[in-house]
Amino acid sequence: MTVARRWLILADDLTGAADCAIAFARRGRSARVQWGAAESGAQESGADEDVVSHDADSRQLGPEAAAARHAALLDRLHRSDERRPGRSVFKKIDSTLRGQPAAELAATLEALRRRGGAAFGILAPAFPATGRTTVAGQIRVGGRPLEETELWRRDHTYATGALSAMLEEAGLPGATIALATVRAGGEPLRAALSDAARAGAVAVADAETDDDLARIAEAGLALDAQQNLVWIGSAGLAHALAEREAGPSAPAQAIAAGPGGTLVVVGSLAAASRAAARRLVGETRHVPVAPDLLLGTDEAARARCRAAVAAGLRAGEDVLVEVAMGESPDLALGPRLADALGAWLAPVAPHLGALVATGGETAAALLAHLGIDGLRLIDEIEPGVSLGLTRGALAVPIVTKAGAFGNDDTLLRAVHHLRAISHQGPST
Repeated sequence: MTVARRWLILADDLTGAADCAIAFARRGRSARVQWGAAESGAQESGADEDVVSHDADSRQLGPEAAAARHAALLDRLHRSDERRPGRSVFKKIDSTLRGQPAAELAATLEALRRRGGAAFGILAPAFPATGRTTVAGQIRVGGRPLEETELWRRDHTYATGALSAMLEEAGLPGATIALATVRAGGEPLRAALSDAARAGAVAVADAETDDDLARIAEAGLALDAQQNLVWIGSAGLAHALAEREAGPSAPAQAIAAGPGGTLVVVGSLAAASRAAARRLVGETRHVPVAPDLLLGTDEAARARCRAAVAAGLRAGEDVLVEVAMGESPDLALGPRLADALGAWLAPVAPHLGALVATGGETAAALLAHLGIDGLRLIDEIEPGVSLGLTRGALAVPIVTKAGAFGNDDTLLRAVHHLRAISHQGPST
């Protein structure tokens, strides 16, 4: 086990920021998720945390804008953390390559080179607990090539799921480290990583299991010049790193629900979230919301629908709000819908007992409109599903989940977990 270090996680969406940071929090490290202007007073309080995970909110940006945002954030976050310098950098990317991971990584490496003169990366995006693996430098989901999945058909940035091709789009050379070398571990793996670093290439590591990620973490942490190393991946790699430098058992953290029921908000189009929402319908007050209602001009209809949500929460009921997108959704509406949904739900804040939010864009918009400026992470309900406490204008338990994570019962388990907190009072 290595000496515990301090971490800065840069993510492109909110749920990703949370599911990486929780890997450290559940092993005894203090972890905060934040977003927005990193130089503000509220964000500077994160300087005392072991792990600061920042949502750059760049998933929907083009490559140039996403790169510029990451470079600026990294510079400001380093400046605000000068009292306690030396954070290791983890660049969180989507395990199915959505967004602009290559451009963001190139900007992150360049920003670190400007500060320290050198930087190199280890890329291991596998998240085996959710079915994401890497074989021969290619992403697989549930054993199938990424290009054959629903996720890819609905939303993809690159021509293929080949990681070396993704890196080339941003002018980054890649060096694939085959599964056999990863499983050899020890000196062979360290040598392969060192060779990639000397060649100025990003090491692209295959992984099919958590043990493979553990070997990658161990070998990478044994390399010299850790301050110049950028770890690149999803929550699977974050868990492997956190396990290698686990702190003492986490101290008890009090968490209490608010006065009303749990609000479950499903804005993600992913099949996993929609199936989980259907499973939850019989156990909650279900309020489907059409895009036309959120984006239209009928304020009276919006008010009536919101009144139904507030009445359920006020009565202690759990309420499922689901954006009803139909069979052929217009993906271009995503950002507008998320913002309109957050604005529409903001007035129900006084009646909230707890929150569940699926999809990073939905979660970010909702929390912004509720006046929440950060999350204190506490536990992981299941892989990729984080439990925390909101910070800012509202302090309630919150569960966040990436849209494509989980199974039919995931949202049901989250609601039951929050009900237990509500019925038992403050707990850990």
